[in-house]
Amino acid sequence: MSPVPTAPARRRRFGWPQRVFSQVLLMQLAIPTGVTVLATGLFLAPLSAQLDDQAMRRALAIAETTASAELADELVGSQPTAAGPVQAKAERIRQATGAEYIVIMDKRGVRWSHTAPEEIGRVVSTDPSDALAGKDVMEIDSGTLGRSARGKVPLRDDSGLIVGAVSVGIEYDSVRARLLAAIPGLLAYAGGALAAGALAAYLISRRLQRQTHDLAFSDISALLVEREAMLHGIREGVVALDRAGRIRLMNDEAQRLLGLGPEAMGQPLDEALGDGRTTDVLAGRVTGEDLLTVRGSRVLIANRMPTDDGGAVATLRDRTELEQLGRELDSTRGLIDALRAQDHEHANRMHTLLGLLELEMHEDAMEFVTEVVGVHRATAEQVTEKIHDPLLAALLVGKATVAAERGVSLRIAPGTLLPDRLVDPRGLVTVVGNLVDNALDASAGSENPQVEVELRAQGRTAVLRIADSGPGVPPGQRELIFTEGWSTKELPAHGKRGLGLALVRRLAERQGGSAGVREAAGGGAEFTVVLPEALTEPGPATAVEVR
Repeated sequence: MSPVPTAPARRRRFGWPQRVFSQVLLMQLAIPTGVTVLATGLFLAPLSAQLDDQAMRRALAIAETTASAELADELVGSQPTAAGPVQAKAERIRQATGAEYIVIMDKRGVRWSHTAPEEIGRVVSTDPSDALAGKDVMEIDSGTLGRSARGKVPLRDDSGLIVGAVSVGIEYDSVRARLLAAIPGLLAYAGGALAAGALAAYLISRRLQRQTHDLAFSDISALLVEREAMLHGIREGVVALDRAGRIRLMNDEAQRLLGLGPEAMGQPLDEALGDGRTTDVLAGRVTGEDLLTVRGSRVLIANRMPTDDGGAVATLRDRTELEQLGRELDSTRGLIDALRAQDHEHANRMHTLLGLLELEMHEDAMEFVTEVVGVHRATAEQVTEKIHDPLLAALLVGKATVAAERGVSLRIAPGTLLPDRLVDPRGLVTVVGNLVDNALDASAGSENPQVEVELRAQGRTAVLRIADSGPGVPPGQRELIFTEGWSTKELPAHGKRGLGLALVRRLAERQGGSAGVREAAGGGAEFTVVLPEALTEPGPATAVEVR
């Protein structure tokens, strides 16, 4: 039976670590280590030269102190012997100063003193010509006693004539010993600094490890690439804010929805967007989920999530088309209600007419038909006589039918007169439709329910006033009702309310006008909307007709 093959053991590969924590730690350890080694080397190199210089200057100073006129007289008046006064004085100075040797020579280079007495009377081993010529000499050289730091000076008598020279040597091994003695202390200081740097590097790297979630540089790079692709690829707007409320990130969709450009990056939110509900929602001054806001002509749904660093990320969804579909659905339902009301009313009338005919009350049947047709014609004629725009007139005729079905009296105010010169009929239809629907909802169920509509032109300005007999709007809520998302009604099919009055005010303010509410004369609420430049200039035919 053959043995079962085993998987080959994986060889452990050593190389440059991938984690940010490990790389930063290694770099931070390598940098102070290299700096410490370099600084130590740069310190030791001049230290050695400095110690050599100090030793030579010390030797020269001893030589200058030794070379006195009294010594010159003793040199001239005695013989070079071990028991002579020159040798005795030189040895006394040598022992007092700690020099390795003090050699006193005459002009021929013959020693009159030496550490080894047997060398007295012999010629020196190094050239004394510079000192005998009157020059001070500092050098490191080798002689009979080995390598030493030397200082040589001329020896002069009372008249200043050179009668010899003095050579003093400092043992060079002592200089080296001083250098070597300084190295442990220097390395101890360098090691302490390196240890402190290593500890600081470790703590910084640990903090960096927590902040980067122990990711590798390649992972961070991949995340950045994926983030850019995701932010610019999704169909939701994303706005990131720092703790100071400045915009630090904004994708393409957010720029489109908010009407901003790349230059808004880094600007405070209030400066980039200006005052308004959109700014308050993104800044967190208005809290909640799926907050409605209007930016320009767009209806947006905003959500805001705080981040750990004190900033926030806000997402924006465009609900403009959905809200338009919702409003169209509401309009369609209103039209269906109107048709249902007309069908119900028509069925009742047909039953009444059928009963009159079956009872052979033909004259009464004719009078009934004439009266019904006249009422409808009177209502339509009353609207079209004062409102010349066909879209707006058709809207009010349909609303009158719905109002009658709901038991509310919808009437046109006597001062109403609006010519067919509207710049944006559909926009005015939206305004009138929203306000009339709200008025019908408020008046239904009240005592003597009624809604009064007044539309008049003042030059190129259209003024709309709609009053109802409902409960009215409390003074504290007269500004709040124009806020996006605020409503007292139940949610419709498209899931959101509180946009109708906000759009009305936004449309009015965009044209330089206003929208407001106050208490009506007979109780209830009275909405007034002023739309400057809502009408075109009257043409010649219109002017002649007016005259």
